[in-house]
Amino acid sequence: MPLGSRAAAFAAFTASIVSLALQSAPGLAAEVPTLPGVTASQLAVTDAVPATATPASDNADQILDQAAADQADEQVAYPTLAAAVADQSIPSNTDEDLRCLAGAIYFESRGEPLSGQLAVAEVILNRTKSRRFGGSVCDVITQKGQFSFVRGGVMPSAPSNDDWRTAMAVAKVAMKDAWETDASNALYFHHRSMGRAAGVRVASIGNHVFFR
Repeated sequence: MPLGSRAAAFAAFTASIVSLALQSAPGLAAEVPTLPGVTASQLAVTDAVPATATPASDNADQILDQAAADQADEQVAYPTLAAAVADQSIPSNTDEDLRCLAGAIYFESRGEPLSGQLAVAEVILNRTKSRRFGGSVCDVITQKGQFSFVRGGVMPSAPSNDDWRTAMAVAKVAMKDAWETDASNALYFHHRSMGRAAGVRVASIGNHVFFR
């Protein structure tokens, strides 16, 4: 067979093979439905457009705004300590640390000015942050030899009267850090009648001297 005839025959054979392959396995164009006036390339571009999503930064800003609002609700600015104390509600069920702190305020400083009662609470809270004392309010108060009203590591029950309710309110003010006290750095206090303190004097409020 002449060379030209063989080339023509091979070309015809190749064309027939390609035709059969296209008929048995439809390509991408055959799979995409034809829409009036829309080409396959246009459909591909449309599918590639991502869905619109809310930026993560917007969600973060909303969370921060809510956190700031919650913090503002907790940090109420009071004109006086008396106003802060009067604003505290006394729940029927209180947690253990709040009861212990109120008990210490009641037995150690009832009858003292509110600033003196708050200073006593501050000493106890400061002790919870120091490694030299117990880690919780109740542990600090019931530590052996620290508070004279504690007997055998047990706090006595306080009567439900006005002094007790005031002590509870002062304890809440102290735990919320809702009012600044002059004894903010004190770790100890004693009655004036006991003479000069061995530590650094921080404040003198009512009948008590506070020091560290």
